[in-house]
Amino acid sequence: MTGMAATVSVSFEFFPPAEPQAEGQFWNGVDRLAPLGPNFVSLTYGAGGSTRERGGRILRALLRRGDLEVAAHLTCVGASRAELEELAREWAAAGLKRIVALRGDGEGQAAFVPHPNGFTNTAEFVAALRRIAPFDISVAAYPECHPQAASPAADLDSLRRKLDAGAERAITQFFFEPECFLRFRDRAAAAGIDKPIIPGILPIFDFAKVVAFSRRCRASVPAWLAARFAGLDGDAETSQLLAAATAGELCQNLRAEGVEAFHFYTLNRAALTHAVCRSLGLSPNMAAAEEAA
Repeated sequence: MTGMAATVSVSFEFFPPAEPQAEGQFWNGVDRLAPLGPNFVSLTYGAGGSTRERGGRILRALLRRGDLEVAAHLTCVGASRAELEELAREWAAAGLKRIVALRGDGEGQAAFVPHPNGFTNTAEFVAALRRIAPFDISVAAYPECHPQAASPAADLDSLRRKLDAGAERAITQFFFEPECFLRFRDRAAAAGIDKPIIPGILPIFDFAKVVAFSRRCRASVPAWLAARFAGLDGDAETSQLLAAATAGELCQNLRAEGVEAFHFYTLNRAALTHAVCRSLGLSPNMAAAEEAA
């Protein structure tokens, strides 16, 4: 295990706490996962109103730490080109070097509706960001096809355009079976996509909530997974043990197929993600030793 772990890289996604009283949990989570030596941590972000103000404050605090590579999420929806470009320049001036560029979906809309003066797709957005600063840009990929894509082939073509516009890698939506990612990786390679595609891993913090979230995202929840968590409502201890084991098993199966990087959707629940990373052989001591070497 130790020999294999040296090839594993991880990244962690957090979201800005909605309430001031939740900030302690957020920062405790960052502190717990930072010693594992992530490639970067990302912060979800909204472009408008109080969400922008709160996210910007947290983002600047993360940048001031100095011990983490930080990526900020930025979505096209609901904002003009000028607003997004101004925000990107503001972030660059604050020291941000990484962006996760997303199109986003309007609340309650069946299909994406661009801002009247906004970007029409993520590829346009990525190209504009590259003109502003030499950001390291990640984009989204969908192993089970984006719900609004005309076809799997059209979805792959959209991914290719985003990468060709200057993105360095794609991070996938979460999934629960390794074959889902591996088939997508093979189709992407056959379509001529050669940039890294990083699997997005969602440890199951609450099975019922994850099922509801999966329905909205149109991510499949296999029957065997439902059976594994059946009857555990109210049994948080057993559920958390199963969640860590299930996500660890998924990662190990992917590693057996040559996957060496994982992006974790932590949902600000660091203990669960930390347990999965330890099952992959990562430890704070190992991260420090590799940095010293």
